[in-house]
Amino acid sequence: MRIAVFGATGRTGRPLVEQALERGHEVVALARDPSGLPATVRDDGRVTVIEGDVTDAADVDRAVGGDGDPVDAVASVLGQTPDGPDDLLTVAGRHLLAAMDDHGVDRLVTLVGAGVREEGESVSLGGRVMESLLKLLARAALEDARDHVELVRDSDVRWTVVRAPRLTEGAHTGEFEHGTELRLGMGDTAARANVAEFVLDCLEDDRYVGQMPKIADAR
Repeated sequence: MRIAVFGATGRTGRPLVEQALERGHEVVALARDPSGLPATVRDDGRVTVIEGDVTDAADVDRAVGGDGDPVDAVASVLGQTPDGPDDLLTVAGRHLLAAMDDHGVDRLVTLVGAGVREEGESVSLGGRVMESLLKLLARAALEDARDHVELVRDSDVRWTVVRAPRLTEGAHTGEFEHGTELRLGMGDTAARANVAEFVLDCLEDDRYVGQMPKIADAR
């Protein structure tokens, strides 16, 4: 599979790219600064690095369209940064969905925080506390993620929205729980490398198409 990865130089993107290569895939990575990828990844013949920005529609189109050889699927593991725009996920989502439509790419897995809820979803007490804290401390980021998910859900692509609690730099154990009914508490976390594995699982096996599963490291 040839996968366009958005957020490839980020803390979740790097293990995602590395694991994709380990599993025999090709990767197209859009990066503002390609040096954010390890040299071993940049020099791998199965990796195409495109220098550009996810807020630029033309750059996103190049990553998805592949100069006439479109990718098979798209994975977005973008995250808000202190110096980034408040609507990063929304703008990027709009561009990547447009590019996917233009080039006939229909499989997308995107990552957001577990604070994004589905209507009528059952939430634990800890989850409600976390949501209140997010609204207080990171309202713009939460609203951006919600707007991104709304765009994705309203699209015609075969989408999966992966929702994760607090991400950590923990080891890649491969031991994690996932599901649409998974209830997360205040203490739940997810190692970025485990999240990367789950994203690839969803892409490879067409898991959770049209659904919003949550993930957490095994308790």
